[in-house]
Amino acid sequence: MNELPFTGERFIPGTPGEIWIEHWHRYHFAARWCAGRRVVDVACGEGYGSALLAKTAARVTGVDISPEAVAHAKRSYALLANVEFACAPCTALPLADASVDVAVSFETVEHIGEQARFLDELSRVLAPEGVLILSCPNKLEYSDKRSFANEFHVKELYRDELAALVGARFPHLAWYGQRPSFFSVIAPEEPRASVGQLIESAQSSITESAAALSNPLYFVLVAARSPAALEALAPALSVFADRDDWVHRDYEKVMRDLNLHAARGKSLLAEVELRGREIGALHGEVRRSLEARAQAETLAAERHAALHRRDAELAVAVISLSEREHELLARRSWRWWVKLPLLLLGLMK
Repeated sequence: MNELPFTGERFIPGTPGEIWIEHWHRYHFAARWCAGRRVVDVACGEGYGSALLAKTAARVTGVDISPEAVAHAKRSYALLANVEFACAPCTALPLADASVDVAVSFETVEHIGEQARFLDELSRVLAPEGVLILSCPNKLEYSDKRSFANEFHVKELYRDELAALVGARFPHLAWYGQRPSFFSVIAPEEPRASVGQLIESAQSSITESAAALSNPLYFVLVAARSPAALEALAPALSVFADRDDWVHRDYEKVMRDLNLHAARGKSLLAEVELRGREIGALHGEVRRSLEARAQAETLAAERHAALHRRDAELAVAVISLSEREHELLARRSWRWWVKLPLLLLGLMK
């Protein structure tokens, strides 16, 4: 397991995603200029690229500003006799003037503010016939069109800005573009001596639109002080893939997961719609129940008012009847007192 954590600022071998194939491809591409030559790998990070270049280079010096990265590189690649690592900023390389033939620096310039000083330092350590291989994001494609901001980038460059920065020190430029993609491969089932011829034939049959990359995500710039340094190697189309097809398998997994999530989303949407209809029906039932209850309460209130009115009428009737009874009793009592003297007189006779 790699002991250096991946923070997003520098690539660590084993980190999944497009960053994996992008970074490895650049070093494989640069290796064709490094065979038998003295090389400096500026901002070497974990050291994997320096180790790769050392397979064919005479000597490679990896330089990085991170003490942790340099210490890790020294431990991890200690068995490589033609590789050394040093801790220093890219604006003060620990190398003598004109001491290297090839300077490699990938995805470095956009991370610093002192870009001109950085290029001056690369110019200082490169021999007169030396070659600089540098990469950086294409600000137009990388940030502007994608509305993306990389928190670790200090100053990204457009093509004309990069051309002016590098061209002021290295007037002869060969532009390459890099963009991650998928491709189809047709190759012999068994190893054959003519594979190289097949590759050359395949390259010669590629159309101009396929062989050129006019809107790259990354610029890969090969620069020199003399045209001869660039003309030593002919331009080449470079195609890179991992042996285990990790990128394609990861793409397939992402698509499967995406389809599963899409299917699950449709299922959830259908379930939400069903629950919505159920809730709507329940809402209707509740509304009808509330309306019925309101009607019942209204009817009960009307009945209560009617009973109240009837009770009041009965009370009035009872009072009237009581008054009538009192009146009748009074009349009967008066008649008795009138008749009593008459009755007594009759008895006396």
